[in-house]
Amino acid sequence: MEENYQNRTAFIKGAKDIAKEVKRQASKKVGRSVDRVSDEYSMRSYSRFEQDDDDDYPVQGSQDGGYYRGDSQAANDDEGGHSDSTEGHDEDDEIYEGEYQGIPRAESGKDSLAGGQGSMGAGAQQFRDIGVSEAERRKDQEELAQQYETILQECGHGKFQWCLYFVLGLALMADGVEIFVVGFVLPSAEKDMCLSEPNKSMLGLIVYFGMMVGAFLWGALADRIGRRQSLLISLSINSVFSFFSSFVQGYSTFLFCRLLSGVGIGGSIPIVFSYYSEFLSQEKRGEHLSWLCMFWMIGGIYASAMAWAIIPHYGWSFQMGSAYQFHSWRVFVLVCAFPSVAAIAALNAVPESPRFYLENGKHDEGWMILKQVHDTNMRAKGYPERVFSVTSIKTVKPVDELVDTGTDTPVWQRYRLKIMSLSQQIRKNILACFSPEYKRTTFMLMAVWFTMSFSYYGLTVWFPDMIKYIQKQEYESKTKTFTKERVEHVTFNFTLENQVHREGYYFNDKFLNLKMKSMVFEDSVFEECYFEDITSTHTFFRNCTFVASLFYNTDLFKYRFVNCKLVNSTFLHNKEGCILDFSDDFNNAYMIYFVNFLGTLAVLPGNIVSALLMDKIGRLRMLAGSSVISCISCFFLMFGNSESGMIALLCLFGGISIASWNALDVITVELYPSDKRTTAFGFLNALCKVAAVLGISIFQSFVGITKAVPILFAAGALAAGSFLATKLPETRGQVLQ
Repeated sequence: MEENYQNRTAFIKGAKDIAKEVKRQASKKVGRSVDRVSDEYSMRSYSRFEQDDDDDYPVQGSQDGGYYRGDSQAANDDEGGHSDSTEGHDEDDEIYEGEYQGIPRAESGKDSLAGGQGSMGAGAQQFRDIGVSEAERRKDQEELAQQYETILQECGHGKFQWCLYFVLGLALMADGVEIFVVGFVLPSAEKDMCLSEPNKSMLGLIVYFGMMVGAFLWGALADRIGRRQSLLISLSINSVFSFFSSFVQGYSTFLFCRLLSGVGIGGSIPIVFSYYSEFLSQEKRGEHLSWLCMFWMIGGIYASAMAWAIIPHYGWSFQMGSAYQFHSWRVFVLVCAFPSVAAIAALNAVPESPRFYLENGKHDEGWMILKQVHDTNMRAKGYPERVFSVTSIKTVKPVDELVDTGTDTPVWQRYRLKIMSLSQQIRKNILACFSPEYKRTTFMLMAVWFTMSFSYYGLTVWFPDMIKYIQKQEYESKTKTFTKERVEHVTFNFTLENQVHREGYYFNDKFLNLKMKSMVFEDSVFEECYFEDITSTHTFFRNCTFVASLFYNTDLFKYRFVNCKLVNSTFLHNKEGCILDFSDDFNNAYMIYFVNFLGTLAVLPGNIVSALLMDKIGRLRMLAGSSVISCISCFFLMFGNSESGMIALLCLFGGISIASWNALDVITVELYPSDKRTTAFGFLNALCKVAAVLGISIFQSFVGITKAVPILFAAGALAAGSFLATKLPETRGQVLQ
């Protein structure tokens, strides 16, 4: 009996000791949680960044889990003899999924412990997760923006940002290439595919229609599925259809491929600038986004150089019968897809934007990427011992989630519901850009984007057309005219070029193996003449009579004979389709490439100046000032009466106006919050393409008629844009929303 009593007493005593220890450990954990909340912002204050670089990192303790904490937490850990990571294995603790990887807990979605109280009840927490109000979400976004800026300053600017700079630069370069491709291949493609004037115009504008759709679509998707994923999909579409367009033979299929290629590349600009800005702190953002703009210039230079090097090499071609031909201009189209392919390969080596993850409640993913940025930069700067001190980051609970359809729902219906849900979310995001909070900003930016695009694209296309018109006038001034000549028993086996023959008589003459360029025969008679192996361009017979003449293997089709009489004349083995005469515009082609090369290269000084001054004088001053100077430079176009003069003025206008574009890109990124940034940018960029099509169409209609109207249109648009730009808010020095 006594032995049983002693055992019972020992059991009760042991149970009391265990209860006391459990109570002590629970009190200690609650105390640590309270201390963590109270010390959170003081530990993360900006004051430590004002100290010397070697002294601004507090002593931190590292854990085997791989993350780091500050002094207050280290002291608490020493008191208890173990870390929060090891506590995650206690029976009384909730096991956190990322804790085994050293990822700290997120703040969002739950209230911190305070006053010894536990977390909210499961029902209240579930209600909070589902019904987060917009005001609370906005508050969370503001807190995240402040903390995110602090974290970016701790991560520094270094190797990681420069690697991302070159990766995203390739995507922006692909956009610059796409703008020039059709313009460079059009002189050759129009003959290869027998294009009429309306078809040529449509082919020239189709890329803008595609980019308009792509900018709107991919910009909206990037705010829902991620910047990196959207950019990969858009560039993949561009690469695939650029590749196909180099091989297809018909006009319709080529037009379709270029349209979808434009849809793909349209997402490049809105996504790239938003993506890169979310890795840049406020003091670096304006400068480095401006440096990124240089890749658009590099894309134009690449396209001009490749066209110069490839298209005139007519031997780089092959054909399979008469149905399939692959000429050198198709090689150029294929080569122009390389920047997009390179960007896709490089994007696989860079992570998603951590800001996107944090805005969508994905704390672990965002924390890991920011730690990667920090560690990469510190190792490159020679400070591998410096550790990432951030323990938790504010995250924002998404308002909308994709529909959970369950496993019993058919696959096609699941995808349909998810697409419908995604479409509704995109629509809501677009409408949010016109909410009272952003309505004024959106309409002001729409006006600035439209006016700048209308004048810039209109003038940049009008310049080459004016140069061609000046060349045409100069060429026509050298035309030789022959009247009432009589030619008998003569063999022509040399090139006939830029001549007009009126009221001539040709008897028993032979035209053998020759080229006719810009030849016109009017009111002439050809009797018993023989035409063999003739290739012609811009050659016409008007009101002529052919008597007993034979045409063998020529491209003198019916449309070249205007009001002509054919008496006992025969056509044998006419050449089929359009004949690609490579030497016709040989010098003109080189001139087109050279002019575009110079015009693109001329923006280099403007890029450098805008990058160096963007963070010093502010976005608005850069935007409005550059627009005013561009407006003034338009009036100098009145004095461009020569080919060299027009080229010089083109370079001047491009070099000045690029600073406006850089400032506009930066200010657009900074005026919208992260969850609406690419949506708004994509919408404005789509509007830019609409203005470009309108400007090109209007300005081209005045070529050869008057220079005053296009110049006044461009100057007026730039003046209006510069005035409206001053009404926008200045974003220099502001935290990225």
